[in-house]
Amino acid sequence: MAWNTARTRQLLLDAAIDEFAEYGPEAARLDRIAATAGVNKERIYQYFGNKEQLFGAVLSWSLERLAEAVPLEGPLAADLPEYAGRVFDYHREHPQFIRLLYWEGLHRGGDPIAAREERAKRYADKLAALAAAQKEGAIPSEFAPRELLYAVIALAGWWYATPPLAQMIMGDDIENARDTLVKMVAKLVS
Repeated sequence: MAWNTARTRQLLLDAAIDEFAEYGPEAARLDRIAATAGVNKERIYQYFGNKEQLFGAVLSWSLERLAEAVPLEGPLAADLPEYAGRVFDYHREHPQFIRLLYWEGLHRGGDPIAAREERAKRYADKLAALAAAQKEGAIPSEFAPRELLYAVIALAGWWYATPPLAQMIMGDDIENARDTLVKMVAKLVS
């Protein structure tokens, strides 16, 4: 029977996302990842290299999932409030993502950045879409595309980056938080 490499890689990535989100790259254990995935630990080394490389693969794969689930291109770039709301929804459904980014910042301090070129390209594409929307007059040009994108990403993610703070300030109604976020971004681009 042939070994299903793609399925095995995916099982390992899924298990690694939860492990790294929970424990960070330093305390994450490859044996727990392998056990959760139901895969021999040696497959991790074969497919990803070491723990650091697996963490980079997890970050890259997680960013790809976000980009696919919440694209910012073409006409979608003209509706930045809806984009912010969809990013917010994505974080609610995938709380590990923000934790992975925090662990990356804590662990690496920003250097080296996993899959830097690939990630920079994704953000460059988003910036180009925002610039095009500004050129067409769909969103104002008061702020540069990079300022808008960073503000929207920060506003949409911070609710989940600091849940106790969000709860103490905004209360328990997460749906109201989403509506507030959309209104804030609408004001930003009005």
